[in-house]
Amino acid sequence: MFQERDFLLDSGFDIIDFSMQDPRNLPSAYSEHFVGHQSYDTAEAGVATRVRSALKLIHSPEAVRKIGRLIDDVQPDIVHCHNIYHQLTPSIIGAAKRRGVPVVLTLHDYKPVCPVYTRLRNGQVCSECLDNHFSQVLKHRCAGSSLGKNLILFAEAWVERLLKSYEKVDMFVAPSEFMRTSVLHRFPKDRVAVIYNGIDCKTIAATSETTSNTALFLGRLSPEKGIETLLAAHAEIADRVPLVIAGTGPMEQPLRSRFPKAEFLGHVSGSALENALRNAALIVIPSEWYENCPMSVLEAMAHGKPIVASDIGGIPELVVDGETGVLFRPGDRRALQTHLLHLMENPELRVSYGAAGRKRAEQRFSLEQHNAALLELYHTVIQNSARPSCRASS
Repeated sequence: MFQERDFLLDSGFDIIDFSMQDPRNLPSAYSEHFVGHQSYDTAEAGVATRVRSALKLIHSPEAVRKIGRLIDDVQPDIVHCHNIYHQLTPSIIGAAKRRGVPVVLTLHDYKPVCPVYTRLRNGQVCSECLDNHFSQVLKHRCAGSSLGKNLILFAEAWVERLLKSYEKVDMFVAPSEFMRTSVLHRFPKDRVAVIYNGIDCKTIAATSETTSNTALFLGRLSPEKGIETLLAAHAEIADRVPLVIAGTGPMEQPLRSRFPKAEFLGHVSGSALENALRNAALIVIPSEWYENCPMSVLEAMAHGKPIVASDIGGIPELVVDGETGVLFRPGDRRALQTHLLHLMENPELRVSYGAAGRKRAEQRFSLEQHNAALLELYHTVIQNSARPSCRASS
């Protein structure tokens, strides 16, 4: 989102921000229009407070009112939505459409076809709600044991379907073909366009081979990322394959205790992240959920690193098995071990995979290609609407 925002600003477009108030926000000339900070951590709250929070999660009158005033004031040509669920709610889509403003929505996750957005049920991938069978979230308690939490998510999905909030979107941006195929269960083909995430290769110097023999995992330390499978596989080959874990999450402390042979860096960003990528011999992406278009894969390719990744979701659209890296069946610890050992024992193969990955990133997933496709989509959506084009809004 911020990459797109920077590109549009640099290209001379007017960008009107709309978000939730939060101390982590970047400065914005439009922050006075943002909705108030909303947290759904109401475990200690009373029944009335929890009910009000649940209703705001489904529909936000404040967001509808404020974005309506903002649109009336600035008269944008287009509204582009990212991660509007819960704090802003899809109700803002209708507010824009009632004013004749076309809407684009980037699909960062599976929320329109999965109440819990991850397509996971009890840690396993699931497709039962793809055809609008949202009652499965109640049947299987997909969001955990709390009936109340699952009931809220079911109500949210049911209300949005009743209001046809997502159906009012003019064009969806799917960052992977896998995502597009998933949401075609609900939306017409001509309203879902694949635009892969982009990586700015010009700012990254590829280092396909180093003196390091380290495997690097970078990402959130949570079950769906396959981190436990990786660490269990590594524990048996730690003397031959050093492993560095960059990231944090709910599993961090238990994993540190259980798997002392791996090096945990905690949260890293900026130059520390660059150094970790530059010094790694290979990157491991052992995900066990339907990844969309993970930036970690694109970053590894841009750095010229071979990749060992799960054959799941949108990952196979990025990693070419046997050319830029190797793919293995999600959760297959033995296959993961085999690939790690094979690559560590074959530095020439690592160089070959890394160079091919860098070339693929430049040719297929450059930031310039992403931005050009986005701008073309904007023009198409605006031309198909009844409003004359004068400036763009995000």
